[in-house]
Amino acid sequence: MSSKRFVLNAARSSRQGALINVGKDSDEYQELTNSMTMAAEDMAEIGLAEGQFAIVRTEFGEARFKCQSGKIPLGMIFIAYGPPTCRLMGGDTDGTGMPTSKGWQVEVVPE
Repeated sequence: MSSKRFVLNAARSSRQGALINVGKDSDEYQELTNSMTMAAEDMAEIGLAEGQFAIVRTEFGEARFKCQSGKIPLGMIFIAYGPPTCRLMGGDTDGTGMPTSKGWQVEVVPE
């Protein structure tokens, strides 16, 4: 297994919006915000299997995510906003009140 740098795009998903009515402490919501999606080809390249965990690192911190393949462009990963993505963000908001969360260069390390 090896690590590789990817572009991370974090955002709210439509499923996440629906689960807010269930509550952020629900198992479903926690599973969603603790998972990342990437192209199957990228997963294979770094030796990452469906359902395996990986560490995502930025210059600000790191977090652990369960991996799943999906329709994501090569070289990119998607993670729904949640407590784990907060560990990856810096504090600079450029005056918007929300830290930059798209287009980060991150390292993905299979466990």
